[in-house]
Amino acid sequence: MNTFFGSIWWMIVSIGILVTFHEFGHFWVARRCGVHVLRFSVGFGKPLLKRVDSDGTEFVISAIPLGGYVKMLDEREFEVDPADAHRAFNRKSVWQRMAITAAGPAANFLLCFVLFWAMFVIGQPDYLPIVGRADALAAKAGFVAGDRLLSIDGERVETWTDAAMLLSNAATDHRQVQVEVAREDGGHALRTLPLQQLATGLDASAALGQVGLVPKQFILPAVIGRFEPDAPTDQLRVGDRILAVDGIAVASFDQLADTVHSRASAGRPLRLELLRNNQRLQVDIVP
Repeated sequence: MNTFFGSIWWMIVSIGILVTFHEFGHFWVARRCGVHVLRFSVGFGKPLLKRVDSDGTEFVISAIPLGGYVKMLDEREFEVDPADAHRAFNRKSVWQRMAITAAGPAANFLLCFVLFWAMFVIGQPDYLPIVGRADALAAKAGFVAGDRLLSIDGERVETWTDAAMLLSNAATDHRQVQVEVAREDGGHALRTLPLQQLATGLDASAALGQVGLVPKQFILPAVIGRFEPDAPTDQLRVGDRILAVDGIAVASFDQLADTVHSRASAGRPLRLELLRNNQRLQVDIVP
């Protein structure tokens, strides 16, 4: 529900920004062409805020933020004082009226250009291409957790987005690629991913999923967030981080699940090593 109302809120904000820039385009060019603007309104309905400038233009924010308008002096709509007739929209040349009409869409186009420019200059968040887990082809090719991808077929890789694009293209073409990685121990390695072994007919996303490289950022630490109704809450607490099962270290929930399945047997307790409030504890749990 919060997501729904959040989406509605940001939709209203986005419409408000687009409308404001659109109407400002009409307003700015109209002023430059000598047209008297009577009202610049963002929104419809009852005015919430109003200000009148020295030229007599009303700037209004109204109650319904789903549109807006610029009202200009025009002899076709109402009677105009002869002294102000030269400032009427209908008295301007065809080229001026065309410019005023086109200024709204032009302002929106300029806004998009500026926002895209800012996005590429400032950047957007992405993940470092560090392997959290290697499965399938990646595991067979020698990839291990902690490998950082440096290049794919000689093309430098800075983020997981870079890696995903290069790997998906190679997977679609069913060709093997050479991947340079930096290991956790500080060394470098060159590994070969035989993507020609993937099944035919897969789309790019499905093929990429079968490569078996899981980003480190997707690996959830084995920290308890909540309990099911029949969970052993007498021994465990929300916030406990599970470090080991029967002496086998675990760093993530998927490793925890695999270890529990491999070690569990009917009636035999598993010894869990926990970190709780910066203290290490050991508890025995019967799965």
